[in-house]
Amino acid sequence: MSDYKLKAQKRDVSGKKLEKSRKSGLIPAIIYGKGKENVNLFIERNSFNRVFNKAGETSLVDLSIEGEKESRNVLIHEIQINPVSDDIIHIDFYEVRMDVKVESEVPLKFIGESPAVKDLGGTLITNKDSVEVKCLPANIPHEIEVDISSINTFADSITAKDLKIPANVELLTDLEETIALVNPPRSEEELASLEEKVTEDVEAVGEVEKKKEKEEEEGGEEKTKEPSKAEDKKE
Repeated sequence: MSDYKLKAQKRDVSGKKLEKSRKSGLIPAIIYGKGKENVNLFIERNSFNRVFNKAGETSLVDLSIEGEKESRNVLIHEIQINPVSDDIIHIDFYEVRMDVKVESEVPLKFIGESPAVKDLGGTLITNKDSVEVKCLPANIPHEIEVDISSINTFADSITAKDLKIPANVELLTDLEETIALVNPPRSEEELASLEEKVTEDVEAVGEVEKKKEKEEEEGGEEKTKEPSKAEDKKE
C-alpha cells in the first residue's frame, strides 16, 4: 500500500464546461492502463498539490474513486500546466499492475561538494537531471543521488554506470553517458577575448542602428519633397 493517498470523483463533463469546475477548485483528470477502461475524474486541487509535491511522478499513489470498493495503484503520469497562471489544469494517472515491470524517468539529486569546484575554481556541469529505469512499480526510486565529491580534478566525471542503482532496478540509460563533470575556470586570455568579442558585438549593433536611423531620416526627407514637386506641376 502506498504512503500517498488521493480521492477522486467521476466526471461526465468536458470541454468549456470544465472551466467552471476548475474555478471551484477541481482539476479534470483521466485514469488509464493496459487492458483498463479510461475513466474521467475530478481531483480536489489542494489535495493533489500536497501529494504531488511529495510523490512526484515516480511514487505510487493510492487512488480511491467515489463509488468503487477498491482503490487503484497509480502513477502520476503527466500533468498539464496553464502557461500564464502556472496552475495544473489536467492530470493523467496511469494504473499499474504490481506484478508487471514499468519504465519510468527518475530524477537525479546532486549531493556533496566537488574539490574541483571548491579548491580549483571550476564550474559544475550537469548533463542530465533524470535517468530511465525499469522495475516493478513498488521498487521505483523516488530519486537517485549523485555524489559529486568524487570529482577531484577536471579530468574526472560521473557517468551513468557510476550511479548507485538498487539491485531490483534496471538502468535503461546508456551506461557511458556523462552525468556530471567540472569545467576549468577561464584563463585571463579567454576572459579578455570574450570581453573583446562582447564589445565588438555591441559596437556592431550600434552601427546597424545608426545606419537604420539614417536611412529612415533620408526616406522621410524624400517623402516630404515629393508633394511639393507635385504642387509645382499643378501650378
